[in-house]
Amino acid sequence: MDCIFCKIIDGSIPSKKVYEDDKMLAFHDVNPQAPVHVIMIPKEHIPSADAVTEENSAYIAHIFSKVPEIAKSLGLENGYRIVNNCKADAGQTVFHLHFHLLGGKPLGLEMA
Repeated sequence: MDCIFCKIIDGSIPSKKVYEDDKMLAFHDVNPQAPVHVIMIPKEHIPSADAVTEENSAYIAHIFSKVPEIAKSLGLENGYRIVNNCKADAGQTVFHLHFHLLGGKPLGLEMA
């Protein structure tokens, strides 16, 4: 598979890891859009939010159960934003489901 996030998961592409367990990986974005910008991905290849099923939804639930711990470890006590882009028209450029965790400054009301 030619998926950059799968290659990050298997270690063939290095990343600056923030959190990892058997279901997910969180790492710093190489092109940050905020002072804190972390990508959170399931370890199972799921192409987009449209590909979430009852069978693989436990990966997404697990990611969201870890968000408070990850955010706290990054010093985001004053708040953060979670963003998901689904498919090309929404700006998804890597077709492996992922969530952007953004914070470290007031983000305002504009869309990320």
